[in-house]
Amino acid sequence: MNSRARRALFATIVFFSVCALAGLVLQRKVGAQTSEDESQLRDSLKTFTNVYALVEQNYAEPITGDRADDAIYDGAIPGMLQVLDPHSHFYDPKAYARLREDQRGHYYGVGMVIQEQNNKVYVLTPYEDTPSYRAGIHPGDIISAVDGKSTDGWSSDQVAKALKGPKGTHVQVTMIRYGQPKPLVFDLTRDEIPHPSIDLKYEIRPGIGYIHLTQFQETTGQEMEDAINGFGNLKGLVLDLRENPGGLLSQAVDVCDHLLAKGQTIVSQRGRAYPDQNYTATHGNGGKTFPIVVLVNRDTASAAEIVSGALQDHDRALIVGETTFGKGLVQTVYNLSENTGLALTTYHYYTPSGRLIQRNYAGLSLYDYYNHAGALPADSSNREVKLTDSGRTVYGGGGITPDEKIEPPKSNRFQEELLDRSAFFHFAPVYVSDHTVDKDFQVDDAVIADFEKYLTSQGVEWSNADIDGVKDWIKVNIKKEIVTIESGQLQGLRVMADWDPMIQKALTYLPEAQALEDNAKKVDEEKAEARNPNAGNGAQ
Repeated sequence: MNSRARRALFATIVFFSVCALAGLVLQRKVGAQTSEDESQLRDSLKTFTNVYALVEQNYAEPITGDRADDAIYDGAIPGMLQVLDPHSHFYDPKAYARLREDQRGHYYGVGMVIQEQNNKVYVLTPYEDTPSYRAGIHPGDIISAVDGKSTDGWSSDQVAKALKGPKGTHVQVTMIRYGQPKPLVFDLTRDEIPHPSIDLKYEIRPGIGYIHLTQFQETTGQEMEDAINGFGNLKGLVLDLRENPGGLLSQAVDVCDHLLAKGQTIVSQRGRAYPDQNYTATHGNGGKTFPIVVLVNRDTASAAEIVSGALQDHDRALIVGETTFGKGLVQTVYNLSENTGLALTTYHYYTPSGRLIQRNYAGLSLYDYYNHAGALPADSSNREVKLTDSGRTVYGGGGITPDEKIEPPKSNRFQEELLDRSAFFHFAPVYVSDHTVDKDFQVDDAVIADFEKYLTSQGVEWSNADIDGVKDWIKVNIKKEIVTIESGQLQGLRVMADWDPMIQKALTYLPEAQALEDNAKKVDEEKAEARNPNAGNGAQ
């Protein structure tokens, strides 16, 4: 059997593996199937086999190799799963490898984020303390060759694959840098590259910690514990979960375990295919409490909503920002043949108060669903009503409703154009090529004038009104990109966090978070006294 035939066979095997696995879960959900149901399932699978064979034999062009894979991987399997729900998902070998890499929180390579722009592959940023960073590679460098092979026509995926490899092996990377007369050649030794889920943690104000948590992976719980302990005597914490798509349920549980009291419920998951499970804080915070403000937005989802919901239901944190995405479905990831995987919805999860926060997806296309079409307003009267530990009203369905709403900044046409063109990213290498930048660098009128000249050279139309209307925003974006080149990614991220109006507004709610915490303790004491009115009276 030739390689193309084997690939087509494996693709077909994968399809039937998915069918069998989905059928098993569905069978458990509906109870024992009747012989009529089983016969109907066999007939359906036979029909698919006949259709696939007919297409393969009679289509106008041969269906072999990649086209055979695509017919299964990108056609039959996704089509079947989309009928079930928006979150059951099939991973082809490349996507499954990326998923496992994201879950592990590390990989082997040289440590840079790259992106394809204008038919070139640019370095967005080297991760700090990695081979790329130590060698002096800069954001804005263009990767022109890897091991002497030109990257012309290569995608960013192709370049990334060439850069990765076993620890200790070498790779030669040729870069084109603005202002340099000749290409720069770097000989890099591949190493284990940590990819932490917390990309920024620092004391944003005296005694006040700020943590930006990007996703939930195998290292997240430990990262969170280390970050909190690293602050010392915390007087308050802003936990930023904006744009966090979720990840591993176990790590959401671990994060909550560090913040809640021992024994408090974190989340429960219920499904008819497997036994229900209830997760509680097994270690707890040991009585170490401080006011917490959790910052969320419309793309805070899944495991990030589990954390937000648990902290809100126990009155442990004040949730601020926008109503979250509304994903209350839990997927189990199954490893299939040919290094493929299937994420199949097997549970619904519920917050401690009993809220199912899954948004309605009936009748919506995937595009509309993921772009928030049909989302319920925060005050919708048809949402289920639940109570927190202290009796505050919270809502189920349609995401986590924040305790305090913070509107994100609205961008205008001029801002959108600058971002679409990556104007700040491309200006920064131009500026640093003939300017000295020190640790006290500030974007003054002279820097703005250089930026205006750059925009004109790139054919970007602008007016004084355009610049003046968003000057603070322009200044911070210029500074962020230049500081990233000169001082590293973390300092660039910190520049943005120090300015971010949503973060600054979230900080103002720390007193309210403290009052919430104090009231929760008072309610707990009153409940304990009501259960045991004679406690503390002593022997009579």
